[in-house]
Amino acid sequence: MKYYKALEDLIECFQMYPGIGPKTAERLAFFTIQKCSKEDVEKFSECLKEINKKTKKCAICGCYTDMDVCDICKDKHRDNTLLVVSDTRDIVMFEKTGQYYGKYHTLNGLISLTNGTTSDDINLDKLTERVKNENISEVIIAISGSMDGEITAQYIKILLEKEGVNVTRIGYGLPAGGDIEYADEVTLIKALEGRTKM
Repeated sequence: MKYYKALEDLIECFQMYPGIGPKTAERLAFFTIQKCSKEDVEKFSECLKEINKKTKKCAICGCYTDMDVCDICKDKHRDNTLLVVSDTRDIVMFEKTGQYYGKYHTLNGLISLTNGTTSDDINLDKLTERVKNENISEVIIAISGSMDGEITAQYIKILLEKEGVNVTRIGYGLPAGGDIEYADEVTLIKALEGRTKM
């Protein structure tokens, strides 16, 4: 038996989200029609419209915001270091630590041989401009240790070599409380490479 069109469409919409397969999408759709009030559905619908209408990329760092320039880029008290991240969520995570007081630059993706994403597809042009124009003392690459992350990090390093700026990479290691037996090889190598004197 096939579901009626409106329900099929809703199930299909939920499947657009990452990690949501057909069964989960079906559960979400049925939860929506069985448990959500008309007001809940209208509010959710409005939120989707609003986020679509108001979201833009910061003209300086490229993170998602509802302003032309985000609050962090407006902050004149930030250090002259530049932390390069792959997306806006990473900025939020670093800000939560309360340990970094510099600027950010969001790539909005990574160079990927498998997905066909090239250096032209991510926010790299503005990175070199910022290093030249903002008196940046250090560029800290804070992107994943995946294959795509490694390729992107090496590309950035080569790109910035001629700018004479210090380029560093955050250390990767075991998560707090993590067991060595559950770590993969890349994590262990990065843990060794990023070790510090105790």
